Amino acid sequence: MSWSQRIAQALIARRTSGQYRQRHLSEQGDARSLRVAGQDFTHFSGNDYLGLSHDARIIDAWQQGAAHYGVGAGGSAHVTGYRTPQAELESELADWLGYDRSLLFISGFAANQAVIAAMMAKNDRILADKLCHASLLEAATLSPATLRRFAHNQPASLATLLAGNKSGETLVVTEGIFSMDGDRAPLAELHRLSQLQGGWLLVDDAHGVGVCGEQGRGSCWQQRVKPELLIVTFGKAFGVSGAALLCNDDTAEYLLQFARHLIYSTAMPPAQACAIRAALDCIRQGDGLREQLTANIHYFRQQAETLPWSLGASDSAIQPLMVGDEQAALMLSQRLREQGCWVTAIRPPTVPPGTSRLRITLSAAHRISDIDRLLEALHAANR
Repeated sequence: MSWSQRIAQALIARRTSGQYRQRHLSEQGDARSLRVAGQDFTHFSGNDYLGLSHDARIIDAWQQGAAHYGVGAGGSAHVTGYRTPQAELESELADWLGYDRSLLFISGFAANQAVIAAMMAKNDRILADKLCHASLLEAATLSPATLRRFAHNQPASLATLLAGNKSGETLVVTEGIFSMDGDRAPLAELHRLSQLQGGWLLVDDAHGVGVCGEQGRGSCWQQRVKPELLIVTFGKAFGVSGAALLCNDDTAEYLLQFARHLIYSTAMPPAQACAIRAALDCIRQGDGLREQLTANIHYFRQQAETLPWSLGASDSAIQPLMVGDEQAALMLSQRLREQGCWVTAIRPPTVPPGTSRLRITLSAAHRISDIDRLLEALHAANR
């Protein structure tokens, strides 16, 4: 089979399975609204949970940083790309979250890949929640370690795997709030079990940091857990982009020597670090935004009880409306667009077969009228 035949066959299979993905060019958008092909939609598919992506303070910080430092880092942080804003941001994050050190990455995907690739060796094992993000599972699969997956949010399943034979080190991997289901991991119990076997816990808290815990410190802080490795990202509640790893001094130094994603990638632009620092200030003072987000979540769930589809067991900003069939999820998404609401259908392989859903995401920026419009559109789509 030639390259062209292989590619054509794969595309045909993806189309016929109902799993074909398409990009949509949005001309303008924020946490509440989206403009696509000249049409305005009420937006329920973003991760801008606090509505900070258009905050004037953050935009101004980025602009001032660009005026002073330029628009790029100019090189790897190991060469000339590490400037004062990145160093100050790393220090502030570590202090805020109670760790010795933090290291900046250009994305959450890169952070997860870098940490697992650098930490794991041939005789080690990775025990990951079955519903972990693709970046974590791909990194684990590509690493020399053995990957085993425990039942979603089931400490007893993890305990069984931990009791198995091992010759190297153990890394337990989970998320704080799961990106497709919106539910929360039992972090305290997972950490306790890991420590009993001498293992480390890695938590990706992309969807928790900024929106829960004191000052928005995230899922681990809220559950009074300090995992050995904590990943936080800036493309959700922070409204910017990028990520950071929180860890102890020795681990940070080890990764600076061996994490190839850090050594061989252009560093985060200093201007972006300036924007993230401004977003951090907004988050630390953002109790009002978090309260509004919580109120929006409660209102939506209460009003959605009469819908013919079930909601996932989530009290987070991620509200999965379970449809099941892939084509039915796509059709429902299209009907909502016809009613002026943008909600993306999530299908396999992102979620397990038979669990296609609309991934409804709420923001502090949403108004009750926005949520009512979505609810009315859902009822109309069912007629």
